[in-house]
Amino acid sequence: MGAHSPAILARGVVKRFGTTQALAGLDLTAEPGTILGVLGPNGAGKTTAVRILTTLLRPDAGRVEVAGFDVVRQPDQVRTRIGLAGQYATVDEVLSGRENLVMVGRLFHLPRAEARRRADALLERFGLTDVAHRPVKTYSGGMRRRLDLAASLVTEPQVLVLDEPTTGLDPRSRLTLWEIIREQAARGATVLLTTQYLDEADQLADTIVVIDHGRVIASGTADELKDQVGGDRLDVTVAAESDLEDAVRALERHATGPAHVDVAQRQVSVPIRNVPGLLAAVVRDLDARNVRPLDFRLRRPTLDDVFLALTSAPAGPAGDECEEAA
Repeated sequence: MGAHSPAILARGVVKRFGTTQALAGLDLTAEPGTILGVLGPNGAGKTTAVRILTTLLRPDAGRVEVAGFDVVRQPDQVRTRIGLAGQYATVDEVLSGRENLVMVGRLFHLPRAEARRRADALLERFGLTDVAHRPVKTYSGGMRRRLDLAASLVTEPQVLVLDEPTTGLDPRSRLTLWEIIREQAARGATVLLTTQYLDEADQLADTIVVIDHGRVIASGTADELKDQVGGDRLDVTVAAESDLEDAVRALERHATGPAHVDVAQRQVSVPIRNVPGLLAAVVRDLDARNVRPLDFRLRRPTLDDVFLALTSAPAGPAGDECEEAA
């Protein structure tokens, strides 16, 4: 990889499964030592992109390079430089946790002593030392997930690809993984992270791309994406679900964009321009429609707002099946 080459480069990547197009000209770039967050609804193409980047799938069209090597023409060189943790743990249930990690090291031609040293260090880092010699089939789901993530780090990869890595982790394990991801970037590794947890991308990613229907629809830092939504947000929680429709009508007069309704929370959220007298005017309009508000909150946009504003509804069964078929 040249001094100024991106660690991950994808240009115009296309992938079809039968008549369904999973990727429709996807473009991605990640510089060395950075964390790239990839967001998108289910079926948007995130997992298909991950599998192409890690040589598990061949693209139908486009150019993809990882660590300076072409994933189609030079897959072996790519594989020796990446670590991958997919959505589901792939460790051997019969072996112990330590044996799994040592095996990964040996498969990548590490000397036996070095493979054992790295395995022990990772078991300690992920809080698995006490169960290191137990068969993985006795592990809980969260423990298996942590072991799978540890396995992706045995070779100290140049590029680490994590597909929804914190799914199934308890809050403490999730925070530990966040620390480890930051450590990997600090040592110069590049991390690509797909996630459904928008606060995770907000906390970790240097750059975020939002994909939908197999292409990038927005990119930038978390703050840049929030600015795209524009202005502040006003959240109003009402006393009864039956009040939601009237609350939307009252707030529409002051909104700069469409309202989002959370029925379960009995909450309406709208983008607004925060001008003097706004809240008093909102209260008058709600009162005129006999809507009883329980709570008001004026805030900056979050990545949740960005996600809802930019993406469509999740793909149906066909789109989800495409991702699994990959």
